[in-house]
Amino acid sequence: MTNDAGTSDDAWVYAPSSALPDPETYTDLGAVVVGGETFDVRRRDSDGSHHYDWTSGPNPGYGFSVSGGGAPVGEEWHARAIRDFLAGIDPATGYLADS
Repeated sequence: MTNDAGTSDDAWVYAPSSALPDPETYTDLGAVVVGGETFDVRRRDSDGSHHYDWTSGPNPGYGFSVSGGGAPVGEEWHARAIRDFLAGIDPATGYLADS
């Protein structure tokens, strides 16, 4: 993971990872651990979006995606996205809390 290309006005979009087959191709960026939670990170080759599979979470197949991006981003950018996601998790269910 190279340079950190995030800004304070980044728009985070969280959506459950789909368990359905995906015809897109991805580049595996490895695992990122934040607050004791592990996420496998991949970048979609066609549009640069990042996909985070919460491998240590209580719900198999659950995670989130951050849309778009042209330049590679650094590990701190990924860690910030993960911290924001985890801040919205309902500890009782392990899913994003209803607002």
